[in-house]
Amino acid sequence: MIAARALRLALLAAGTAGGLSGAAYGLLNGQSRRARQVIGPPVAAPLRGDGVHLPDGTGPVPRSELPEAVEPLEFVVLGDSSAAGLGVDFPDDLPGVRLARGLAAELDRPVALTTRAVVGATTQALAAQVEATAPHPPTLVLVIIGANDVTSRLPVAASAALLGDAVRTLLDRGVPVVAGTCPDLGAIRPIPQPLRSLASRWSLALGRAQRAAVEAAGGHAVPLADLLSPEFLARPSEFFSPDNFHPSAAGYEAASRILLPVLCSALGEWHGGPLPAAPVRSAAAEARRPTSRIVARINRGLHRRSDG
Repeated sequence: MIAARALRLALLAAGTAGGLSGAAYGLLNGQSRRARQVIGPPVAAPLRGDGVHLPDGTGPVPRSELPEAVEPLEFVVLGDSSAAGLGVDFPDDLPGVRLARGLAAELDRPVALTTRAVVGATTQALAAQVEATAPHPPTLVLVIIGANDVTSRLPVAASAALLGDAVRTLLDRGVPVVAGTCPDLGAIRPIPQPLRSLASRWSLALGRAQRAAVEAAGGHAVPLADLLSPEFLARPSEFFSPDNFHPSAAGYEAASRILLPVLCSALGEWHGGPLPAAPVRSAAAEARRPTSRIVARINRGLHRRSDG
């Protein structure tokens, strides 16, 4: 469902922004139809792993099992299907569970995970998820959202502004926020070219706008497209789930590795050394720009001539 809408919107964007001829529009329409058949709709709802996770890596356990004087850190995950962990086969592989256990180990205290992410959610639905946390205020919030915004007609600037507003609301309540920005939809192999380039361009633009909005609001942005594109492009069969759209357990593990230090840092509890500066644009994304490919092709031609 999510991928199908993304493909249809990319097709619409190509037609309206690029003034495609009838033949070109027909080509993209055929590509969209074939890719939707390959990707297919989600076959099941995401698994759940909410509850209290312990520093020894076990959980979830009932709160009643904690010693009376022990208060867990309240960790809430907001966003879309990637935040919810759609695509894994076991609760232990959910990104929320991986991160809750990682936090528990780093902080040496129990972490109570609550997942409010919704499959298919766009940033327009984020305010409602934020308000749902008000009765039981969290200690830390992770937001992963954006892929479904590519499937809507919401402008990039408006989408990023909504994310910035959500981050600002939580920070005003004293809650640190880490946001994983929109992934690169160009890494989804079942989407053929040139449709994949259109989806990639849109998602990368949204990711950059999200990062600026989150940082302007005072939150911590993690540019997932820039940090994860190389691995997802190099090993798609390993990093994507069988639906060919959502990450696999390995994909979520890769994302969790880069999110955990930032979550700890947001709490002022990271002791693993300085965090590396996130790239402005990934080398993998840069290499896929048309001008970069043309230059690379010319260089290869010149190299072959010099060898001859």
